[in-house]
Amino acid sequence: MTQTVLKNEITELAPRTWMDADQRKEVADGVANVLADAYRLLVNTQGLHWNVEGPMFYSLHKLTEDHYRELFDSIDSLAERIRALGLPAPQSIKDFSERSALADLPDKAELEDRIARLVEDYERAARRAVQVIELAERNKDVKTSDMLTERVGIYEENAWMLRATIAS
Repeated sequence: MTQTVLKNEITELAPRTWMDADQRKEVADGVANVLADAYRLLVNTQGLHWNVEGPMFYSLHKLTEDHYRELFDSIDSLAERIRALGLPAPQSIKDFSERSALADLPDKAELEDRIARLVEDYERAARRAVQVIELAERNKDVKTSDMLTERVGIYEENAWMLRATIAS
């Protein structure tokens, strides 16, 4: 008898925790939304990084590189948390686009306006993460709450740094 070692199928796992299946699904769904926002922040931040020009080029280029590198690492952690909760993580651009509360950064706007918009994106993503933190806490999911609390702090700091860059 031959046993298949590799399956091309994504399944729900069933961890035995204090949360029932519905609670895990609800929290994982919230984390998937935060993941989608992080993915959009990555794309928007990297787009600004690639296309910044002018007297602020070097400082903004370096700052946004730090931001998008951190976002890249966080995306993997968020997806792995969804899997640890027992559910499949989103895996397509369509999934991310449908879930994200953020839109693409405008490419035809002035640099200051694009930075201001990225500030708004970080703040919107932080507010959404706080909602999922509250959900996780209601379900006694301290790991998810802790992860997202860290995200909120990073998003607030990124927004502050970008806001300070365009302050007059």
